[in-house]
Amino acid sequence: MGELSPLWEVFVRPRRGLSHVHAGSIHAPDAATALHNARDVYTRRQEGVSIWVVPAAEITASSPDEKDAFFDPAADKVYRHPTFYHVPDGAKHL
Repeated sequence: MGELSPLWEVFVRPRRGLSHVHAGSIHAPDAATALHNARDVYTRRQEGVSIWVVPAAEITASSPDEKDAFFDPAADKVYRHPTFYHVPDGAKHL
């Protein structure tokens, strides 16, 4: 049995969405094939307006198992809280 083609992560922007959403993964030998296969697999009902394919090997992600240690440092920065700033009386849409 031969080796599998590289894994690609597929992101689709739906018709009514502004952001691409992870749709799934596919194996393909190159980017052009990955894009065509992603179209065939993830947009069968023409629900997408744009597709991104990204080599899975190029994605760097934090681990859900380390979420406490990874995100804890953000909690101790008081300047990130909106109560730290004075909002002028005339400011709208905040």
